[in-house]
Amino acid sequence: MSIKLKFKWLFLVLLTLNFSFSQEKDEVLLNVDGEPVMTSEFLRVYNKNLDLVKDESQKDVDGYLKLFTEYQLKLKEAKRLKLHEDAKYQREFLRYKKQLTKNYLSENKVTDALVREAYDRNNTDINASHILIRLDENSKDTLKAYNQVLKLRERVLNEGFDAVKKEVHNGQTIFLEDLGYFSAFKMVYDFETAAFNTPKGDISMPFRTQFGYHVVKVNDRRTSRGTITAAHIMIALNQKDSLLNPEERINDIYKKIEQGEKFESLAKQFSDDKSSAKSGGKLTPFKSGQLSSVKFEDEAFAIKKDGEISKPFKTEYGWHIVKRIDLKPLQTFEELKPTLESKVKRDSRSKLINAAMVEELKKRYQISYNSEAKTYFQSILNEDFFTRSWKLPEGFENDKVFFTIGDKSFNYSEFGRHLMSAQRIYANKKGSFAVIIDKEFERFFEKTILQYREDNLETENKDFANILKEYRDGLLLFDLMEKEVWNKASKDSVGLEKYYKKHTAKYQWKDRVEVVMATSASEKYAKKALKMMKKGKSMEAIKASLNSDSQKNIIFTKGIFNTNDSKLPSNIEVKEGLSNLYSHNEAFHVLDVKAVLPAGDKTLEEAKGHVINDYQQEIETNWINELYNRFKVEVNQKALKDVKLKIQNQ
Repeated sequence: MSIKLKFKWLFLVLLTLNFSFSQEKDEVLLNVDGEPVMTSEFLRVYNKNLDLVKDESQKDVDGYLKLFTEYQLKLKEAKRLKLHEDAKYQREFLRYKKQLTKNYLSENKVTDALVREAYDRNNTDINASHILIRLDENSKDTLKAYNQVLKLRERVLNEGFDAVKKEVHNGQTIFLEDLGYFSAFKMVYDFETAAFNTPKGDISMPFRTQFGYHVVKVNDRRTSRGTITAAHIMIALNQKDSLLNPEERINDIYKKIEQGEKFESLAKQFSDDKSSAKSGGKLTPFKSGQLSSVKFEDEAFAIKKDGEISKPFKTEYGWHIVKRIDLKPLQTFEELKPTLESKVKRDSRSKLINAAMVEELKKRYQISYNSEAKTYFQSILNEDFFTRSWKLPEGFENDKVFFTIGDKSFNYSEFGRHLMSAQRIYANKKGSFAVIIDKEFERFFEKTILQYREDNLETENKDFANILKEYRDGLLLFDLMEKEVWNKASKDSVGLEKYYKKHTAKYQWKDRVEVVMATSASEKYAKKALKMMKKGKSMEAIKASLNSDSQKNIIFTKGIFNTNDSKLPSNIEVKEGLSNLYSHNEAFHVLDVKAVLPAGDKTLEEAKGHVINDYQQEIETNWINELYNRFKVEVNQKALKDVKLKIQNQ
């Protein structure tokens, strides 16, 4: 793990802390250049990280205190360099804060109901088609689009979906599309709800989303296909060996499976998916809709029994053969609940949560209204509002209070600016000024009270305040490390070369061989290949002689490999020329070693990644020593003793 990754790991660990601790006897544990750090802060971090820390020395309080102290020193240095005043840092922090805030701004009852609904829908896959008449979100002429989609609905009922699609779909303003199977979160919430509320075989009545007016035709409903564990052999479409044809290679492998050779052994030997090949092609379990390749999912779920194997098929990534290992039904509600909660809060469902939150906040905060305000704003609107040319009049009462939330007042000027911006929604429309003021006040008030809640969240919610502090400090330290360590190591070419020359012995190639390898499940055919290779026959000639359309007895592999590569026999004899017969991965192999590339020094270019990583470690060690010299650190030994006792008694 690189220094940069190690730091990111520590950073993320610190970000997640929310450990509850006692405030009793909170003392100053550290003094870093005159700034106190309390025992409560140390305990919070230590207890949260205890199970995550892999290094046993860091579980020791003294060892962890050293790590914690260095963290505080880096914070001091970042502030000394005024990195917290950098505009880029401030933008990034605000972005993180906004994302974090979303997790704390919700209405639990509504959220729970939506999570339960999402779970129920997640258990069902719907196959649907739809008609969409595109409509601008703020268009005034909605009736025309509504009637148009209603007429198309009638035509589909009478003439059939495909016939109408062929005639009217233009892909710009009118869409008739087959959507395939989907479940919760695959479509916008309004569309999803309409689909799930429509019986199989029926077409919904028109409904509106931000895209326009739709009707949805539900073709099929099925119980979710569950979670499958599968293995695959993949031959990538792009090959370094220009003579290797991926389709031919996958078909050769499939014939070897049909001949009785083990799937797992062939995956280890030939699959181009390196992450799964070493485990016999086994993939992480997945459910329908989880992978980026629909074709791969459909082929995997189409396999009827555990242990059965698909025929070769092609996806956008390559050619595959899939073996089904296990198929499990859906997870329980409790197992899926945390994931579903996160999705609900990111989805358009969040609008329902916001509405419920506003009602809850109205009860929580003391709110007062100016009863004359709405009447005043009605009086200053005129027809210019519908042409986007309306302006606040001369003598506009900017400073008059419209309403208050808690101890904060919101003036006419703020709602006036809102109305100026809202003109675009009403362009080329007509309407009652009283209705407009009511509608826009509700929009403005909802936005304002939610923002008030957000602005005060740090003082109202202690957990949020703690986590936000760690985000703030963690991002600051990330910028500091980038400036003082990572960039210095990667950009200091002179220092890097000097470090490499001093430590060249650390960067060595292992023994490697350039080989052409013939592989067969049959010892007889492997011996025949060996005999032909001794006579100088080419790969093509050997394959033509020993293979047929129905039997693939020999497969060749060529390249440069470490001598301990899992594709090569473990007892390989490292010398140029033809080898004897080897047994490996439940097959027989003949190796033609074209060249032996012995162990030796890597060049700086070949070892650059490792050299930069090690050079970073040296730079950081020296830099931390400088920080200890720059900032005075004092440890309160009595407080430390109390901390150790408290941890011991936990």
